[in-house]
Amino acid sequence: MRILITNDDGVDAPGIAIMADIAAALSDDVWIVAPDDNQSGAGHRFTFGRELQVDQRGPRRFAIVGGSPADCVVAGMTHLLGGQPADLVLSGVNAGQNLGDIVHCSGTAAGAREGALHGAVGIAMSQAIDYQRSRTVDWSNASRFGIAAVQAILETKGQHDVFYNVNFPACSVEDVQGIAAVAHQRFPRAAFSYREADDGQGFYITIPETPTPLDPTADYEVLRQNRKITVTPFALQQTEKVALNALASLSLG
Repeated sequence: MRILITNDDGVDAPGIAIMADIAAALSDDVWIVAPDDNQSGAGHRFTFGRELQVDQRGPRRFAIVGGSPADCVVAGMTHLLGGQPADLVLSGVNAGQNLGDIVHCSGTAAGAREGALHGAVGIAMSQAIDYQRSRTVDWSNASRFGIAAVQAILETKGQHDVFYNVNFPACSVEDVQGIAAVAHQRFPRAAFSYREADDGQGFYITIPETPTPLDPTADYEVLRQNRKITVTPFALQQTEKVALNALASLSLG
């Protein structure tokens, strides 16, 4: 199995080293193609109209200067892997959870999505942080359960028309209560908001608080309250069939 690793925290981020360890337990044909710097929140952005540079950091390890996770997967799948695309694209391990509607802007999720669009099994992985206690990332659960999580997904004959979003809970290894396939949390309102900068000269886009109410059976609460590793499949075919049928009688007059 050929594996391509990417992320959105940058090629030197600690989470990508965790992912490399996970991949090495699954295959000896592992490649890393990742942004040279932090691309968090980049979503599925592509870099058009601007030349990108490849910085080879070692054998089968490349940084794309100024590139997004999606750029990196395209570069890997269509060129850097020498014409033999990866069977599995692993994106992460992200520092912080990717849950609910936040997945729409996640560069980590985009890496897995782009991998699936190229025909690979795409899996995004994130290690949750309990922000009320600390912003320090404890990678223990991603390290301990990452291999098993990937194997569990692959054993389901992972469909190529979906990608998978995996989150590891922010608790001790001993407190992890297993793994669960769950839907993503659809928030009742947009999560992101405007916050003025302290100097009054600009502003930040932030998440001031998690929109509520939360579904106890969806990813957010199953991860946080039930302390389970969550796995959510996302479809590449995004057409909403009910709305499509409702539009069947469209007419211009």
